[in-house]
Amino acid sequence: MVTLLRPADLDQIASESEWAKMDEERKLQKKKEQQQLDLRDAFMARDVHPEVFERINQAVSIAAQRGAHQIQVMTFPSSYCSDGGRRINIADPEWPSTLQGFALKAYEFFNKELRPHGYKLHAEIISFPGGMPGEVGLFLKW
Repeated sequence: MVTLLRPADLDQIASESEWAKMDEERKLQKKKEQQQLDLRDAFMARDVHPEVFERINQAVSIAAQRGAHQIQVMTFPSSYCSDGGRRINIADPEWPSTLQGFALKAYEFFNKELRPHGYKLHAEIISFPGGMPGEVGLFLKW
């Protein structure tokens, strides 16, 4: 014989369902946080690609054919800067001192290999989610 569910039974069912949803959301959030940490770790450990000269030559040639005088060479979260992107945002000439990981390696490569040939590097905050600095863009200019 089937018994009728009581309001207390329904409250228990709703509570268990809510706990299951919260647990799933917590697991998804934890997974997302781990993915963000993995991306940051990869960025910090990354090196300049061995074929960098070929890649640069190809990219700047294509841009020059279109009449452009700059290309965006990199983006990364402003949180990867030691100051959260503040110096880049205010165009402080000392902004390179805030770079870390691959961005720093790329800047050092630029300084050693590209600056002597007349290239310039410009950094700016290119997105402001919620009004706060989001992504940094590095632009190679000629």
